[in-house]
Amino acid sequence: MRTDRGGQSALLLLDVVEILRREKVDYAVIGAFALSVLGVVRATMDVDALLFAKPARLAKLAKKFQQEGFGTELRTAEADGPVSGMLVLSDDFGNCVELLGGLRNMDPEIFSRTLKITFRDEKLRIVGREDFIAMKCYAGGPQDLLDARSAYQAAPGPIDLDLLRTLTRRFGREAADRLQEVLAG
Repeated sequence: MRTDRGGQSALLLLDVVEILRREKVDYAVIGAFALSVLGVVRATMDVDALLFAKPARLAKLAKKFQQEGFGTELRTAEADGPVSGMLVLSDDFGNCVELLGGLRNMDPEIFSRTLKITFRDEKLRIVGREDFIAMKCYAGGPQDLLDARSAYQAAPGPIDLDLLRTLTRRFGREAADRLQEVLAG
């Protein structure tokens, strides 16, 4: 592993992505790390990534990561919960990467819209701005809505509002209503 102390979750992500690639698992980095790529820096102690993996696939991945020396915690989804399971990966220094198995009603084309960036000479896939905003509106907490608004306002160019509205509507009426608040304010 690349990490040698705490505060290096982004480096742990590089090790995680290496294994995801080997296992042929699509991913998109989300959360505060993605927000920083989208133009707004916000402190965080972990890194989040989104997969399209059913619980059985997450369990197989947990075993693979454990074999590679990661601390693993597999969290199962609630039947009507928004997240279809989560795999929390850690190292001996407290660095953490959380892999979400998927989101209910997530557009399966999300991975085709990722942004490719280079971090420490490694290629990473970051969730696209419209998908990021839609997911944050779906999550709906105060920090989520602040993140959505920040990502919207920091856009260096035009945002595809039709795509953004379509993606957000997939998550339901409440998410669509939150999007209107984000766009208004």
